[in-house]
Amino acid sequence: MSSELLNQLEQKVTSAVEALELLKMEAEELREENGRLKQERQEWERRLTALLGKFDEVESEKT
Repeated sequence: MSSELLNQLEQKVTSAVEALELLKMEAEELREENGRLKQERQEWERRLTALLGKFDEVESEKT
């Protein structure tokens, strides 16, 4: 195997490792964002449920 081919292979392996590291970092960021969005959704659901409960109370008082 020539030195040039070995250098090319080494560059490709290095590029692949760097790409994998970037993808791992991106995946971690996406997991964190997903967690934040889930918490936000839960908060919205809690608030909407509370509002719907208030509407139910108003409807009950009307009858």
